[in-house]
Amino acid sequence: MGDTHTTTCLGSRLRAQFPVLEQHIHGQPLAYLDNAATTQMPLAVLDALRDFETRDRANIHRGVHTLSQRATDAFERARSDLKRFVGAGADHELVFTSGTTEALNLVAHGLWADGPESAWLRAGDEIIVSGLEHHANLIPWQQAARRSGATLRMLRPDAQGRLHTADLERLLTPRTRVLALTASANATGERPPYEALLTLAARAGALTVLDAAQAVGHAMPNIAALDCDFMAFSGHKMYGPMGTGALVGRRAALERLAPLRLGGDMVEWVHYDSAGFAGLPARLEGGTPNVTGAVCLAAAAAFIEGTGRAGIDAHVQALRAHAATGLAAIGGITVLAPHAHHSAIVSFVAEGVHPHDIGTLLDGQGIAVRTGHHCAQPLLDHLGLGPTTRASFAAYNTHAEVERLLAGVARAMEILQ
Repeated sequence: MGDTHTTTCLGSRLRAQFPVLEQHIHGQPLAYLDNAATTQMPLAVLDALRDFETRDRANIHRGVHTLSQRATDAFERARSDLKRFVGAGADHELVFTSGTTEALNLVAHGLWADGPESAWLRAGDEIIVSGLEHHANLIPWQQAARRSGATLRMLRPDAQGRLHTADLERLLTPRTRVLALTASANATGERPPYEALLTLAARAGALTVLDAAQAVGHAMPNIAALDCDFMAFSGHKMYGPMGTGALVGRRAALERLAPLRLGGDMVEWVHYDSAGFAGLPARLEGGTPNVTGAVCLAAAAAFIEGTGRAGIDAHVQALRAHAATGLAAIGGITVLAPHAHHSAIVSFVAEGVHPHDIGTLLDGQGIAVRTGHHCAQPLLDHLGLGPTTRASFAAYNTHAEVERLLAGVARAMEILQ
């Protein structure tokens, strides 16, 4: 498994910007390969966090004092920067959330909560969800179907975990009101043809929902180029803080959503027996927002753009290809979705060996991976699999770390089989 990647790679050049990577785990240099769960933050984001908290920390909107005005300006500037980052046009708006999970819940809840007289989802309607989804893009739609009386239909992948447009065409009916799918499957790395799938659903009259959590760090879709009504993403998948994210959508689609959080800052007026909601985006941002998180999320987007999206994408794809090829050459290892070249994720199963045992042995060598069902149990059940081991790559990872992963898995198989 000799490393042929001898040139200085992007990861080597960036590592000094990520202080957390300088540590040793169990006496070994940290090889952090759990980026599909959470990426690390660069100095630029840490500096943005410190600068805001030590200079501008205050609650936003309605404050006439200087700190409140500076905080408000920083918050709204972050919104504008992130809209530009995702390619939002004049007919789009961005709503800050705590992450993709809240954003998807906001959409699913918002489409039924206004009741049978005015909600988008009503009894007899149909919701289509892809079989690749993270639980966060499945369970909210299960609930929406139950509460509204709609029917939930699954766009199931084939035996290799691929989605096909022909299968969606067969599912679409005049009653289809929503299509929800991922831009990249977190459990396998599968990159479905979401552009074509969204277009088919939109032409059928459905609202379209894209989970971009696993794409945001290296292959963020341009929402203006898609037939996409709602797109959700998380900050902690793109070198930003945990507990941050956004829902970006067409204003006309966002206007259909009943608010999920009711309270301060999302109202125009309040009486004892009634209230009038504010316009977008405030109507969907009730309560005190994570202003620091928004500022840092914009700083993370600036880091990605400054580094170069195309370069990051090519780098993580090369790391994934290196890992997938090397793992497939180890006896007893089966790589999931080996065809998924446009991905930063490689998941695998080991014959007769539990993923937790592999993960524990790798951790003993300073290598961090993720084990389990990855919040995608229905997909793994559909593929006839149990839990898996998943390695996932970011801009700061190196081919030397891939070699350590391969050597560690080979050693684990020798010990555990």
